[in-house]
Amino acid sequence: MLIAGFPAGAWGTNCYLVAPAAGEECVIIDPGHQAAEGVEEALRKHRLKPVAVVLTHGHLDHVASVVPVCGAHDVPAWIHPEDRYMMADPEKALGRSIGMPLLGELTVGEPDDVRELTDGAKLGLAGLEFSVAHAPGHTKGSVTFQMPETTDIPSVFFSGDLLFAGSIGRTDLPGGDMAEMLDSLARVCLPLDDSTVVLSGHGSQTTIGQERATNPYLRQVAAGQGTGVDTPPRRGM
Repeated sequence: MLIAGFPAGAWGTNCYLVAPAAGEECVIIDPGHQAAEGVEEALRKHRLKPVAVVLTHGHLDHVASVVPVCGAHDVPAWIHPEDRYMMADPEKALGRSIGMPLLGELTVGEPDDVRELTDGAKLGLAGLEFSVAHAPGHTKGSVTFQMPETTDIPSVFFSGDLLFAGSIGRTDLPGGDMAEMLDSLARVCLPLDDSTVVLSGHGSQTTIGQERATNPYLRQVAAGQGTGVDTPPRRGM
């Protein structure tokens, strides 16, 4: 399997291209702010043909390049219905104006073909299977995508802004909810095998085992406790 990832834009949001191998069809995950050029470069480098864009949530830093990427390749975008409004109204999603200079760089709106994700869905795209889990907390419509373990590689978990190396997504923007975040961590992350590779929306690669042992939020959820004052700052837009 081929996974090509790169951080893009003002927020360093990770965009991923996933394919069975070079020269085949691929899925693009979270083409955010200023990601279109990086997507095209990765497509050329690995000779990939995109068949879909899938989105972990609707924040601007994860969806800002959806319209140009989908339009250039005539592919659909998949998003949870509770976050769909954010593609057309990013300022409402943030609860404030993000400033005209930044907005002036964006193509705000929906691509021509938008499809909605549901909890527990199995997406068969580009010869790959993605299991969808609704994981609210960062936003109401946040989801994760998990790919199954094979004989060659462990399971891969695209966590969006639910789980990071050493931290979790922030919950202080519209739609954020700490109680929902803790529930999602317990329900979605804790049952995963320690070998599961975590590719998040920001920051470096990690594993569930590493986070189970060291991430203060996941450790406290596993212990059945709330988060304490000693936990590090939460991340993401």
